[in-house]
Parts: sequence; C-alpha cells; structure tokens
Amino acid sequence: MRAVLTLVLNIIWLVTAGFWLFLGYLAAGILSVIFIVTIPFAVASFRIGLYVLWPFGREVVDTGRSGGASTVANVVWFLIAGLWLAIGHIGTAIAQAITIIGLPLAWANLKLIPVTCFPFGKEIVPSDRARMVPVAGR
Repeated sequence: MRAVLTLVLNIIWLVTAGFWLFLGYLAAGILSVIFIVTIPFAVASFRIGLYVLWPFGREVVDTGRSGGASTVANVVWFLIAGLWLAIGHIGTAIAQAITIIGLPLAWANLKLIPVTCFPFGKEIVPSDRARMVPVAGR
C-alpha cells in the first residue's frame, strides 16, 4: 500500500512541480559546467534535480563528512543558485497549497529547501535506508 501511495504522490508531484523544478536544477547544472572549477556544483545540481523529479520514497541525510571545503562550497552555491532555486520551491509550494490535495506536496516542497540551499555534505538515499544511516554527531 505504501508503494502505491508513493507512486501516486510522485506522479502528482511530477505534474505539479517536479518537472519545472527539475528544469531549474538542470539549467543551474549546465551553467555550472561552463566554468571548469564549478563542475562539483553541476554534479550537486544534477543530483538534487533528479531527486526533485521523483522525491517520494527517498530522503536526504547528512553524510557527516562535511568540512571546511563543503562549507565554502555551500556558501558559494547558496549565493549563486541555492537562493533562486529555493524561491522556486516556495513559489510552487504556494501554488500547491491552494488546494487541499496539494498540501502534502507543498510540505514536501518546503522540506526540499535545506538541501537546495546547502547540498554539500548531504546524500540522497531510499527512505528505508535513511533510518539505518547514523546521524552525524550521535
């Protein structure tokens, strides 16, 4: 039953927000490839873009491996692309929240904002595996 619900939510998500948000991440990734030094940003953008395309059944976890380089990369990412992509999430969340059926999708949209703003030091895993991943600092 859970798999059916996940499938239905992902299909509704894809139609109402996923495809359009994916295009935003795709554009950010393509722009990041132009400059050789920002290729890690492109990889992060494509990774999150695929997650945004079909998010239900997967979760974002902290890898616990983030250091100074990840912090600097997160700040640069936020200033260049993260803020704008987060605004896209807020806009689509507002549009989804207008209908009652869209409320869970709007909530999922808002839950994506932290990884959108600060993707380095995060990993996307299946939801059942996310419960097994130790939380950093514990």
